[in-house]
Amino acid sequence: MNSTFIKKAFLILLSSFCYTNLSAQSKNVLWYKQPAEFFEESLVLGNGKMGATVFGGVNSDKIYLNDITLWSGEPVNANMNPEAYKNIPAIREALQNENYKLAEELNKKVQGKNSESYAPLGTLEINNSEKGKAVNYRRELDISNAVSKVSYEMAGIKYTREYFVSAPDQIMIIKLTADQKGALNFDINLKSLLKSNVEVRNNILVMTGSAPIHENAGYNVLPKYLALKDRGTRFTGLVQIKKTDGKITSSRETLTLKDATEAVIYVSVATSFNGFDKNPASEGLDDIAIAAQNLNKAFEKPFDKLKESHIADYQKFYNRVDLNLGKTTAPDLPTDERLLCYADGKEDKNLEILYFNYGRYLLISSSRTLGVPANLQGLWNPHLSPPWSSNYTMNINLEENYWLAENTNLSEMHKSLLSFIKNLSVTGKVTAKTFYGVDKGWAAAHNSDIWAMTNPVGQFGKEDPMWACWPMAGAWLSTHIWEHYIFTQNETYLKKEGYPLMKGAAEFCLGWLVTDKKGNLITSPSTSPENQYKLEDGFAGATFYGGTADLAMIRECFDKTIKASKVLNTDAAFRVKLETALSKLHPYQIGKKGNLQEWYFDWDDQDPKHRHQSQLFGLFPGDHITPLKTPDLAEASKKTLEIKGDETTGWSKGWRINLWARLWDGNRAYKMFRELLRYVDPDGKKTEKPRRGGGTYPNLFDAHPPFQIDGNFGGAAAVAEMLVQSDENEIRLLPALPDAWAEGSVKGICARGGFEIEMAWSNKNLTHVVISSKTGGKTTLIFGDKKQEIVLKKGEKKEINF
Repeated sequence: MNSTFIKKAFLILLSSFCYTNLSAQSKNVLWYKQPAEFFEESLVLGNGKMGATVFGGVNSDKIYLNDITLWSGEPVNANMNPEAYKNIPAIREALQNENYKLAEELNKKVQGKNSESYAPLGTLEINNSEKGKAVNYRRELDISNAVSKVSYEMAGIKYTREYFVSAPDQIMIIKLTADQKGALNFDINLKSLLKSNVEVRNNILVMTGSAPIHENAGYNVLPKYLALKDRGTRFTGLVQIKKTDGKITSSRETLTLKDATEAVIYVSVATSFNGFDKNPASEGLDDIAIAAQNLNKAFEKPFDKLKESHIADYQKFYNRVDLNLGKTTAPDLPTDERLLCYADGKEDKNLEILYFNYGRYLLISSSRTLGVPANLQGLWNPHLSPPWSSNYTMNINLEENYWLAENTNLSEMHKSLLSFIKNLSVTGKVTAKTFYGVDKGWAAAHNSDIWAMTNPVGQFGKEDPMWACWPMAGAWLSTHIWEHYIFTQNETYLKKEGYPLMKGAAEFCLGWLVTDKKGNLITSPSTSPENQYKLEDGFAGATFYGGTADLAMIRECFDKTIKASKVLNTDAAFRVKLETALSKLHPYQIGKKGNLQEWYFDWDDQDPKHRHQSQLFGLFPGDHITPLKTPDLAEASKKTLEIKGDETTGWSKGWRINLWARLWDGNRAYKMFRELLRYVDPDGKKTEKPRRGGGTYPNLFDAHPPFQIDGNFGGAAAVAEMLVQSDENEIRLLPALPDAWAEGSVKGICARGGFEIEMAWSNKNLTHVVISSKTGGKTTLIFGDKKQEIVLKKGEKKEINF
């Protein structure tokens, strides 16, 4: 039988599965018929600080453990290159003389160290004594209650495992049962890729260790880890078994349970991290005591009580939003097979809802630690040298992680980022002076880490300015502060914490702007994140002046800071400075191709289909470009997207879906949303016809590739953006509804102004709308060409008829 025939037979069989009209899939459950072999097939759990990656193996179950506060390094010396700013005048002079090659080389002198790296804590292994072939295997994750389960039968005995990571009790729980008395027999081991020690003390498996003091790494290169005694962040992992019967024994590094019917494993982890500005060794928390305290408190509680409190805590966030997209005929298949069917063009509305729900699940699970937001991999990293250090990449990725925080009703999760911005402002004041020569305000650059590093990276001149030299993260991040305020109407937060940070970011921008030959304000030097221009003489570079992306972010920063000062009735003189500068910014330019220019001049791109689209910041996540207010710029934005095309990486596709939604093109947004859910093979898996590129791994993780969580968050945010868009004065309902979602309903989507929306639609027409106000206020509801002025009191709901 030849291989071509086998391939055709497989495709026919798969197609028959995809067309079979069985019971519809759940919107809340990921499930599989086999254990995970690769990280991108595993199921992840988390409580916002502790993360667990469950493989669900039969003979041996592997669980990666993470703590979001375990990083290499220690508090950063923000003054690491104290004379870097002295190069700025020379760069500006070279640019004024249009000597871009010289400016490019000089720009390398305005670089500092690279970020530190997010580290894996360890791996828990449960090795079963019983060996054999499992039947009726099922592995699942129910994101409606954040509980994972594994069940299978072996030699006539049914085995089950249940896993969750509790926020109230700061503990991971694994319950194992067998339906035949005394059939549970297993060993437990702990190990770490980091420097560590493992031993058993009083029937508790204890792992202690420390993260390296420095990761001296270039991206995608194995780092040279430097671990020093009495330096770096310490970590502890504790494991204890509670049994109903059977016998617990131990060796030096292993816990063993024999002849049991039911057992509960308690896993506690902690680190010595005590803040971005505290030495984790000399000023660190007592990680051993914290881990032991959490373990002891949880161990006293029965399994059912722990599970009940975990689910109640989780669901108070998760249950706020409910999305329905109408009837579906998709079959009841495992999630990996389901993705393959979807990639083959089949309808599966509940998979689309599952992806949206999964984004919210991931944010709840990875973003509940103040000052430590979700990183490039959220919370889940198995690698000693993770891709891009699993750091905070602030020219899009960190911000994209939080696009869904406010509009999908998870405002509390935003606080991890907002408090991190406060940390950045401290080191950023030094960076503003020493790297850029700006005496007021604070700045942040391309990368950061748990230590709130703000300097431009590049290993002191060794890296390309295309990505290393970019000082606009503060301007971008400041807009998140306004977003939090305008969604929550929390004026106390804005006054005490938010506005001072916004003002500091705006002060830096004021000090960084210079006047061009036309009398307009521009940035110099400038780069457009990770992209290059191409000159007529063939030179490809990144350093120039007056970048559209820079000015778009500064426009948003100034506009939102002005609005915040008006809300608080403060800083009138500073507000005038911002208003004056805003009016003098170099205006947008439309290029010869009808596109929104990325560069000051109408230059060609080195890569016309480049994954970044930073020049469109004003369309999304900004809001000063819209089809109504600025139709010419909106049309130029559309042309830019058309030139770039739809084929791109995961996070970039997530951004482009939001951009198309803001252009009110629901069908184009939906086309790209489907492409975002394109099946991608796990990294390292060898197949005859591999499926690579941007898309979605079997466990619904975003494929950049490799895995980055930002695409999950950007894609989920885009679903909400297709259904509801808002600003300070208006709420637009179903602005980018695709034809594929002609029927549906949603409740719990939030809108700016402190409002919440519940609505249903049929044949793309609204049939039911209820708007409620969390704080009281007024807005204008818009559906198509219909408008209604709404005034609500605090806590009031109102049904609307269009």
